[in-house]
Amino acid sequence: MSIMSTGTLYLLPVSLGPEAPLTLTTPAEVAARAGQLDYFVVENARTARAELKRFGHPRPLRELDIRELPEKPSQADLDGLIAPLLAGQDAGLMSEAGCPAVADPGALVVRRAHEKGIRVVPMVGPSSLLLALMASGLNGQSFAFHGYLPVEEEPRNKRIRELENESARYARTQLFIETPYRNDRMFAALRDTCQPNTRLCIARDLTLESEWIVSKRIADWKKSPAPELGKRPAVFLLLSGS
Repeated sequence: MSIMSTGTLYLLPVSLGPEAPLTLTTPAEVAARAGQLDYFVVENARTARAELKRFGHPRPLRELDIRELPEKPSQADLDGLIAPLLAGQDAGLMSEAGCPAVADPGALVVRRAHEKGIRVVPMVGPSSLLLALMASGLNGQSFAFHGYLPVEEEPRNKRIRELENESARYARTQLFIETPYRNDRMFAALRDTCQPNTRLCIARDLTLESEWIVSKRIADWKKSPAPELGKRPAVFLLLSGS
């Protein structure tokens, strides 16, 4: 009797926005691999279909098996999503933007795949966090990503001070993001809470025509007009004590 081997889980990065030039952000190998797959686990089915169309997937999209990862997947949900892989079918994992499983719930699918002995293959593509860090001029030797900070004013400001103190202690670049419609409030909180010598970088609309990346000290941010950040994806980076 022959034993069926498991499929491979390919981690397929997608563009950071629909206007991003495909040739700039997506290696040909990623689009080619996606075109060989019929099964996809995705964060958002609509976004995934649009990206597969941009990739030039050879099959009609309605014929593809595209399954959304629940916001809070149970063990049964994860096992259901990787069941085709255990049966020998290859699959693609796609985030809503950028690299899957980095600041992305797809990490749970990857973890379960490893637990079941499934081969995982990461593919090259855009990561807003790494692009922002590259362009920031801040410490790329020691850095940490903190996701979203608290929404309420007092807890958020307290967390900003904690991150600033930790940054000073360890010379660590601190990265975080915010829901785009709250970006303006985040900037104001950073400007008003951080020490004058702390460096703040804001990277907005990465890889898009409207890309804008500025890095300077808080004291200098206070002298400048507030940037246009509302409803646009941005990464915030701060480094204290340098």
